Amino acid sequence: MTTTFADLGVSDDICAALSSRGITEPFSIQSIAIPDALAGRDVCGKAKTGSGKTLAFGIPVLERIGKAESKRPLAIALVPTRELAVQVAEELTPLAKSRDVTIAAVYGGANIERQITKLEKGVDFVVATPGRMIDLVERKAVSLENLTHVIVDEADRMADMGFLPQVEWLLRQAENEHQTLLFSATLDGVVDSLVRRYQTDPVFHEVESPEITVDQMIHRFVQVHNMDKVKVAAAIAGSVDRTIMFTATKHMADRLARELNDLGVKASAIHGDLRQNHREKALNDFGAGKLSVMVATDVAARGIHVDSVEIVIHYDPPNEHKTYLHRSGRTARAGSKGLVVSLVMWNEELEVRRLQKRIGVDLPIVEMFSNDDRLTDLAGWDPTDD
Repeated sequence: MTTTFADLGVSDDICAALSSRGITEPFSIQSIAIPDALAGRDVCGKAKTGSGKTLAFGIPVLERIGKAESKRPLAIALVPTRELAVQVAEELTPLAKSRDVTIAAVYGGANIERQITKLEKGVDFVVATPGRMIDLVERKAVSLENLTHVIVDEADRMADMGFLPQVEWLLRQAENEHQTLLFSATLDGVVDSLVRRYQTDPVFHEVESPEITVDQMIHRFVQVHNMDKVKVAAAIAGSVDRTIMFTATKHMADRLARELNDLGVKASAIHGDLRQNHREKALNDFGAGKLSVMVATDVAARGIHVDSVEIVIHYDPPNEHKTYLHRSGRTARAGSKGLVVSLVMWNEELEVRRLQKRIGVDLPIVEMFSNDDRLTDLAGWDPTDD
């Protein structure tokens, strides 16, 4: 028998708001976490991005939250990136409206005065990146003393990005008795210490998500020449609707996007130095198919959640095998075998051979020029035949 949100103890008005958006059946993490969170327990959830965590913590908070005073929110969700802050706030706003709960996304790179004005009016539920939140606390534009709910989302990514000291600083400011909900793809090391230090007798819930493996991708390694490299990348991307290209630096991301556009390929860069509205527009255009190529740095790529990416191009080789898998996994989604192409310069060959050993892929690095017909169907070409 199918479980409904009502079966989990969710109120009729929130069920109706969910239903109006076509959400009628809870995901696994929602089914197991919502009842405990509604009961007021601290919850520690092990689940990856895309597993439905936002509603797993958002629904119980919206069910239990009161009305905030000026500058004193009652709930805060800490998230690693601006994109995620916007995404979480957008996902929860329609449900919050059914409860007359106010939500605001607070992050760096946006106008701080506007955020201060919002907080002065009184925001019940704040979704924030740690750095901007600390800035606001230090300016006395916001106080965490009245918090009744604290959420730490994607704790492992916060750790990867060096944000845990900031997260802990904020958690220490939340002196009021509160419920803490923590979600992370992994619960080892520093994340485990966060759980032990800041959660009280938490209930642990885990959702097994299939690991994307090397076997679920088609790998190709193409040796390119400096003057011809952008044209090779353009030729590969020209055969499909959506491609993500990874570069090592922000400067390279901007330059590559410009050069692709000069070659008639609709591309946009996404990285930490760009204004938030530019990043959001680029992500929306890419998701809607108006852009065929997104050029990203590793950190910025964490904000890209698009299922139908057909090709990932490592324009600059990753610095380690984990990064290769993390980047590449963006194309092996929804059960489809994605194509992953590494462009290799003569002086990068040794490094790439080492990488192949680490990921267990033994394929030749084949030299190609931008007029090579094989570039339009690298998945259909067998490099071992050459």
